Amino acid sequence: MRVNMASVAGLLAASTRAATAFSARAAPRAAARAATARHMSSAPGPYDEDKMPIYALGLNIGMQISQQTDFKTLLEEDELEILLAGFGDIVKGENTNNPMEVLQKYGPAVNELLRERMDGVMEKVKKDGAEYITGFLDCNEEAEKTDSGLVYYCMKEGEGASPAVEDEVEVHYHGTLTDGTVFDSSVDRGSTIKFKLGQVIKGWQEGLAMMKEGGKATLVIPPELAYGDAGSGGAVPPGATLKFEVELFKVNP
Repeated sequence: MRVNMASVAGLLAASTRAATAFSARAAPRAAARAATARHMSSAPGPYDEDKMPIYALGLNIGMQISQQTDFKTLLEEDELEILLAGFGDIVKGENTNNPMEVLQKYGPAVNELLRERMDGVMEKVKKDGAEYITGFLDCNEEAEKTDSGLVYYCMKEGEGASPAVEDEVEVHYHGTLTDGTVFDSSVDRGSTIKFKLGQVIKGWQEGLAMMKEGGKATLVIPPELAYGDAGSGGAVPPGATLKFEVELFKVNP
């Protein structure tokens, strides 16, 4: 993997791709915004009120960067401090070195570091996901694993129609990583969502086709049927296995 070191934007884009989210793009970003809004509304600001807009600007920049690359996972604590120091030098105009010369000199090392760290994290995430699927099947005898690798567990049988890939569906869902971290949830937002089934990840297409209106099911989706090696911004790590509890309300042909 080679990065054009002429811009920080190029570095971030090359180090990890921003994959499409739950319904192509919006859901994880909406979830991240909602989570940030909940945090900001429930906790006192760290600065005086007149300084909080500047703090909010910093949060916005940090969120945009984190949606591209999860540096908190890739770097150690002391390495994060060095990264922030470099960012601060540019923003403050205090860097005594020529930034372009530094980037040209150390660009190959950056590429190698990010590649090694990302590969290591992804392999662990995939291993944890495979173990989670095995454990889920062991604990839920009625769960079934399809030929594609999707795990389907019926929580409540429906009585209506089953959706085809071209149909619109209305659902409630609660999406978590295998460690229980909620990355997206219409249940938490308090509103169902409608979308064309063909617009979402393959695990959803297959899983919802096994349901009927009025039904509820758990879908455990391996990465190849979800967001794969790309992940989805800062919400879903590369190689992640996902668990969804889905309730199917309506099918509109």
